[in-house]
Amino acid sequence: MDTSDAYANAKYIENAASYPPKWEAQAATFREELSKAGRAEIGVRYGDHPRAQLDLFWPEGEAKGLFVFVHGGYWRAFDRSTWSHFARGALAEGWAVAMPGYPLAPEVTISDITANIKVAIEKAATMIDGPIVLAGHSAGGHLVARMLCDDGVSEEVAKRITNVVPISPLSDLRPLMKADLNDDLHLTEAEAASESPILRNKSHPAPVTVWVGAEERPAFLDQARWLSEAWPDTVCEIEEGKHHFDVIDGLLDARHPLLRAILA
Repeated sequence: MDTSDAYANAKYIENAASYPPKWEAQAATFREELSKAGRAEIGVRYGDHPRAQLDLFWPEGEAKGLFVFVHGGYWRAFDRSTWSHFARGALAEGWAVAMPGYPLAPEVTISDITANIKVAIEKAATMIDGPIVLAGHSAGGHLVARMLCDDGVSEEVAKRITNVVPISPLSDLRPLMKADLNDDLHLTEAEAASESPILRNKSHPAPVTVWVGAEERPAFLDQARWLSEAWPDTVCEIEEGKHHFDVIDGLLDARHPLLRAILA
């Protein structure tokens, strides 16, 4: 198997190049709208690195709790500002939404990124009371899953987490060692194993629903299934008609089953 091709998403998605600029434009409009309404805190620092910042969006009225969304990009691309508008559905349901950025490979390792996300979530947890739900897309799905391992978020924060939804996650990083991606990721056997959720015990009791699109690359369908099989009482939901780039569209709609799974 050509591992690089197996994990190549864009070449198998029609008009793939149109998605990032569309996301960025919609996110910028959304941030401006929320900022004018006094419902956005942009660039909240949680660490020393320039990318160690998060954006926090407030619903109208008192927040029911905190939704943290962690973006993807194979740990080496994108920024928190590309995804702001995906907070829309949760905000409509009365939840505050935090979107952390993080340092990227090859400047840092995946282990470093995991550590950053831990701190980001714990910082956001100090800003909003009530339950916490986590979701992340692709590499972000890996990162939110890692928060439930024994070196994830603190016990104090873990007790507040009521749902975790990895969307199209990478759950076994070992295959990526054979892909071109590893030119940037620099995964070793030891790190690939320690950063693979399927090889780690789920140490916290929060329920997990793995979400993946039916039209995704077979490798991503496998990765989703592997996590659901590795962790007890984990559900895998396959959304018909969705590929790797539009599988997150359900976050925009308060009534969509994806968002319902997150906020349930």
